Amino acid sequence: MHLPSLLLAFVGGEIVDLVLQTGAVAKIVLLILLLFSVLSWAVILSKWRIIKRARSQSERFVRAFRKAQRLQDIASVAEQFRPSPLVGVFESAVSEFKRQMGMTGGIHSAVSIQRAMQISSSEEITHLERNVPWLAITGAVTPFIGLFGTVWGIIDAFHGLGTAGAATLRAVAPGISEALITTAAGLAAAIPAVIAYNLIIGSIREMASRNDDFALEMLNMIERQPTSTASEVRR
Repeated sequence: MHLPSLLLAFVGGEIVDLVLQTGAVAKIVLLILLLFSVLSWAVILSKWRIIKRARSQSERFVRAFRKAQRLQDIASVAEQFRPSPLVGVFESAVSEFKRQMGMTGGIHSAVSIQRAMQISSSEEITHLERNVPWLAITGAVTPFIGLFGTVWGIIDAFHGLGTAGAATLRAVAPGISEALITTAAGLAAAIPAVIAYNLIIGSIREMASRNDDFALEMLNMIERQPTSTASEVRR
């Protein structure tokens, strides 16, 4: 069996025929749903790759950080863990630490260092959340777009019934089929987006919590740093 025949057998040749025979409004609805689905899957795959890499690098960075005795030891290798949001938190703390040491020769405000880390953590999480709202939009909007196609198909079915002048299946079947196709397409676009949105948001919240925990560990390390070694710290 040729590849086109296999494809038609897999997706269902009758469904393909129904899609091709739908009216202009249904085709526009299906095209809009297809665009939503393609964009949402692009976001899902992209965020899955970014979050997986960030989680892996965060675990490696935390292990290296806990083994280090001085800020200099981890600052010199932090760049290789860059996909991790913890690196940004670390570097913001080091920057504020160096600023205070340069001004007064000591740490005069641990709260300022903590605020610097909170700001950096917020920026890192905001970066991870970029484009994720599109999944929520897809999950919320596409069922209604599909419903619009359903309503339009029912209207067309009743119009066909009135034109035929008799309540026959032949008169109403095309409109009902059109309605069912758009409904199914709306759900097919919405369900993966909703599932992925909740999984991605859960992973991002987990990273935000890890950032907070790391900030506390970072403050502990800074407070343990000998003043004489502060000038050696570098990014």
